[in-house]
Amino acid sequence: MTASTATAVRTTHGEGRRDEFHRRSVEALHSAEVPFLIGGAYMVEVCGGVSRSTKDFDLYVRPNHVKAALRALARGGYKTELTFPHWLAKATYEGDILDLIFRAGNGLCEVDDSWFDRALDDELLGVPVKLCAPEEMIWMKAYIMERERFDGADIAHLLVSCGDKLDWPHLVRRFGPDWRVLLSHLVLFGYIYPSEQGRIPTSVMDELIERLRKESPGQEHVCRGTLLSRKQYLVDVGKWGFRDARLEKRVHMDSEDIAQWTRAIAKDEKEPDTAALKQ
Repeated sequence: MTASTATAVRTTHGEGRRDEFHRRSVEALHSAEVPFLIGGAYMVEVCGGVSRSTKDFDLYVRPNHVKAALRALARGGYKTELTFPHWLAKATYEGDILDLIFRAGNGLCEVDDSWFDRALDDELLGVPVKLCAPEEMIWMKAYIMERERFDGADIAHLLVSCGDKLDWPHLVRRFGPDWRVLLSHLVLFGYIYPSEQGRIPTSVMDELIERLRKESPGQEHVCRGTLLSRKQYLVDVGKWGFRDARLEKRVHMDSEDIAQWTRAIAKDEKEPDTAALKQ
């Protein structure tokens, strides 16, 4: 989707307090020369055509730019915190919330140079910005399978809107050993949109299904469900003796990160719309 089309999608948004908060936030980071991307609900609206109300404004930064971003926002009068050291920082201004996301809540999907190389040029309220590419949003959202939040609909909307334009080899590579997660969303997409199955290249489906056919049963006594939901598989790793996949080397979490992320469940269940529900 082009920037002009994106602007047309957003004409229903008034120039109110929320718009001023968005402009203030991106200008603060621009002034400090901190690279960032806009993602989340805003990006899904632009690229997927689905608008929904959300309390948070999601900006994506590289891990090594988080501290600089927080300093820049603090100078602008924001209250800032490194909420979860393995993935999320927050900044608030007069009740509005800005999320600075540098990984997924499961410790995967780190924001790296490729996110910026593939970003889409756009304009937000007169300020030049870059949006996360749909491939990266699909990758990050694919793991969000909490009981109270499942981002599969966002993925389906992105696929039906721009599936024929995606860099599919890049997307498949992004999932790496988690290709089954991607395949599960693609199978579900075919169920949701029977007439749109052609938006998924046959070669991609053939490749992933062939992997499925050839795969032998795993030998590791591991539960990867914790990469999809921080709560629903606690019994597996706490009582049933499965190893927590979040402790694998490729995951940017340690035991303290896991403990902190788990302790936050009770608080977040009282505030179901908060960003802490994100993976």
